Amino acid sequence: MELTFTVKTYDIDFANIVHNAVYIRWLEDLRQQILVDHMPIEEMLAQQISPILTRTEIDYRRPVQFGDEVSGRMWVQELGRTRWIVSGEIVSGETVAAAAVQSGYFANLETLAPVRVPQKLRQAWERHQAHNKAGRSP
Repeated sequence: MELTFTVKTYDIDFANIVHNAVYIRWLEDLRQQILVDHMPIEEMLAQQISPILTRTEIDYRRPVQFGDEVSGRMWVQELGRTRWIVSGEIVSGETVAAAAVQSGYFANLETLAPVRVPQKLRQAWERHQAHNKAGRSP
């Protein structure tokens, strides 16, 4: 999954580089797009469930500045019974500017107790895994 981002004037700090918090917003956009492609948040809310972010680890590798072309890519690294882990990269030109791993779980919105990963997402993950295995060399 990949998105293109435009660095806005309000994204840069006093050193003329993109502020660290902007990367977190871009990761949120990427995670949301994964859901849009497989199970829109409106559909989850109708079922009274939501993904809950519990951890973000990010390595800032290269500063991004105003005017840089920026894209982000994200993929599901692991999908457990209730928990998920995604990995992502923010790329400027051909260089990885930041690499991140985020984790969380699916929760009942009333109680915030963990619930199983929605079947629709589980099936999409399994199709993706099968496709990846089929494309690998023995």
